[in-house]
Amino acid sequence: MAIKILVTGGTFDKEYDEINGKLFFKDTHLSELLELGRSKLDVSVRTLMMVDSLEMNHDDRELIFNNCRHCDEEKIVITHGTDTMEVTAKFLGEKKLPKTIVLTGAMIPYKFGSSDGLFNLGCALALVQTLPPGVYVAMNGKYFHWNNVHKNKSTGTFEEANL
Repeated sequence: MAIKILVTGGTFDKEYDEINGKLFFKDTHLSELLELGRSKLDVSVRTLMMVDSLEMNHDDRELIFNNCRHCDEEKIVITHGTDTMEVTAKFLGEKKLPKTIVLTGAMIPYKFGSSDGLFNLGCALALVQTLPPGVYVAMNGKYFHWNNVHKNKSTGTFEEANL
């Protein structure tokens, strides 16, 4: 069972510039994360963009959708910034593709050393293999359906929208 991983950036892949004190993108850390997690899965990785999800627009979401639609794999994990992950999940969910798509990300950049990204990626990879077709968000050890997820910005966690 091959899994396509689509990289879009987000906190997952941010780096810290010690000179100017800002976060920036260089390259994805996905290969390093898969190696660190000792993953033996058959994955194909494609970097679509390296952006903060707050800067993501409709055209970016169309690019994500078209890559999901046209890839051969039926199982897809998308690394995504957490600020608009639910927006992209809704966009994809409404398209009703007959594939299992799991979006995941991190609240803390991987390069900071205490990131939740490795855990979230592992969860997403396990979930994409077991969930039925649909669009999901995998964060904080839980999964949520695309139409029932919300980022609680006061706690920094994801939760069901229809509480």
